[in-house]
Amino acid sequence: MTPNRHNSSAQQKSSDNDVVLDAVRDCVLAVGVRRTTMTDVARRAGVSRMTLYRRWPDVRSLVGDLMTREWIAVATGAMPESRPEVGTRPPLIDGLVAGVEAFRAHPLFQKIVDVDPELLLPYVLDRRGASQEALLGLLAGALREGHADGSVRVAPAERQARTVLLILQSFALSLRTMTDEDDAELTSAAFLAELRTVLERTLTP
Repeated sequence: MTPNRHNSSAQQKSSDNDVVLDAVRDCVLAVGVRRTTMTDVARRAGVSRMTLYRRWPDVRSLVGDLMTREWIAVATGAMPESRPEVGTRPPLIDGLVAGVEAFRAHPLFQKIVDVDPELLLPYVLDRRGASQEALLGLLAGALREGHADGSVRVAPAERQARTVLLILQSFALSLRTMTDEDDAELTSAAFLAELRTVLERTLTP
């Protein structure tokens, strides 16, 4: 059988990208975004700066691709296996709540919030990023499955997905402004339980 050169090339490109993005992640975790340079990334990745500049114009574009990779991995990793016997909604809500918890605990997110929070502002106030678009696609697909099996309230899937993502973003990005871990009624866990209630009431037919 003749090897598929296109697939092989795509896989190599993806592997090369992961090496670079792994290097960006290490740099950002070490010193933050503002102190990371293309030279630092190239050195850690074992490539030349020109190799980086052929694909990314600057560090922020590298970090944007890194965030997309990491956030999508969090989202997909949090989703449990489907359980046809209970319908789409219960495992979907389990996955969404687990995803918010995993996102908030992610070292990259914590570092950005602590050192470079302004990096997140465009995606909260101005425009959707690649990771948000990908998450909307995943959400819309799952919601349509729920519409079909009767476990999710029927509504325009794109609008419903955007509404759910707005809810998730508010908990993921702003939860620590509302929690008080010394008060059992105001802990992170208590608020995640409230998130589950909000999603149940939003999505239940």
